[in-house]
Amino acid sequence: MSGSGAKVGPGTININTCVNGSTFSDQPNSSENDEHIQDFFAPSNSLPSMETCLSSFDIDRDGSLNTTEFTGLCRTIFRDAQNTPYDISEKKMKEIFDIFDTNQDGLIDAQEFEICWQKWIKTVVRPVCALVVVDVQNDFISGSLAISNCPAKQNGEDVVEPINRLLDSVHFDCVFYTLDWHPDNHISFIDNVGLRPVHESSEVHGSKDAKVYDTVVFEGTPLIHQKLWPRHCVQNSWGAKLHENLKIVEGSPFIYKGTNPEVDSYSAFWDNSKLAATPLYSELSAKGITDVFVCGLAYDVCVAATSLHSSELGFRTVMIDEAARGITLEEMENTRQSIIDQHGLVVSCDQVKGMVQGADRRVELGYKLAINVKAEMKSTEIAH
Repeated sequence: MSGSGAKVGPGTININTCVNGSTFSDQPNSSENDEHIQDFFAPSNSLPSMETCLSSFDIDRDGSLNTTEFTGLCRTIFRDAQNTPYDISEKKMKEIFDIFDTNQDGLIDAQEFEICWQKWIKTVVRPVCALVVVDVQNDFISGSLAISNCPAKQNGEDVVEPINRLLDSVHFDCVFYTLDWHPDNHISFIDNVGLRPVHESSEVHGSKDAKVYDTVVFEGTPLIHQKLWPRHCVQNSWGAKLHENLKIVEGSPFIYKGTNPEVDSYSAFWDNSKLAATPLYSELSAKGITDVFVCGLAYDVCVAATSLHSSELGFRTVMIDEAARGITLEEMENTRQSIIDQHGLVVSCDQVKGMVQGADRRVELGYKLAINVKAEMKSTEIAH
C-alpha cells in the first residue's frame, strides 16, 4: 500500500510546526489553532473564500505568502480523516511553491495565489470523484478466462463484495462500468491465430504451435504484437455479462472496449495501439471529475492499464487494492509501483470514503495536481 507517512525524518518539514517555528504544543491556544485549521477545509463546512484563505495564512500582512506561510497553508491542507497532518519533504514543498511563484520572487502574491486557489487548492480540498469498475464479467470469474486458473490463483468473485460495499457506503459523483466486448473474430483469441498473416519474426508461427499467453507477431504497419488469450467476453454472450451479484448503480454508463477485431484493448480509455478512444475520458471531463478510483479485473491487465492511462490523462488516480484481483503476483506488484511512480495511490477500501469526502487529503495527489497545473501553465505560455 502507498500513502503519506506521519514520521518526520531528514529532509522533511514537520507540519505540526507553526509558521513562526514553534509547535502547537508550545502555544497557550494550541487547541484553538488546531480547531481553526480543521474548520478551514473540513468537508462538513462551507469552503472559505479565496480572500479569507490568503489573509488567514498571510502572517506578516504583506498581501502575499512567503515559503514559511505557504508551508503553514500546506500543513492545513494535507491531513487525514482524523485531522492528523501529513509530512511533506522540503524538496516537494519547494517544488510546489515554485510552481505558483510564477515570477520567482520568493513570494506568492495575490494574483499568483488566485491561480493556486482556482487550479489547485479547491480541487485538493473538494475533489470530484468517479469510480471506474473494470470488467467484472463472468468469463473472468468462472468462465473461459477465469483468473483463478492463472498463476496467482486468485478468485475474481472476491471483488464483488468490496465493490458493492463501496457503492453502498461512499458517495461517488459518478460510477462507470467497463466491459470487454469482443467480436467473434477478435485478434486476441488463440483460436483466431490462423485468420491473420504471421510475421516471419514471430516465435509463434501459426495455430499449431500457439499456446495461451504466448505473444504472436502479426504482419502490419507497425507490426502487431499480440498476447493470446482464450476466447472470452464475446459480445452478447453469457461470459460478457457483468457478474449477477455486482451492484449496478442506476443510470451509470457502460464503457465497451475491445470492439475492434484488429486490436486489443486493455484500458478503458484507449485501445492498446491508441488508434481509438472510448467515451470514458470525454464523459469524465464533462462531469468535471478530478479524481478517478479504479477497481475490478484483472489487477495487472485492464485495471492496471486503466489506472495508468487515467494518470497520464491528468486525473488524480487511486487504485483500490482489495477490490481488484490479478493474474500474476509479480505483475500485480509492478502495477502498484507504476501507479505510485505516476504520483497515484494504492489504497484499501476503508480509506476511500475519507478521500472522496475531501477529509483525507493526500500529499501525493496534491503533488500530482501541482505538476498538472505546471504543465498547463507552460502550455499556455508557449501558445501565447
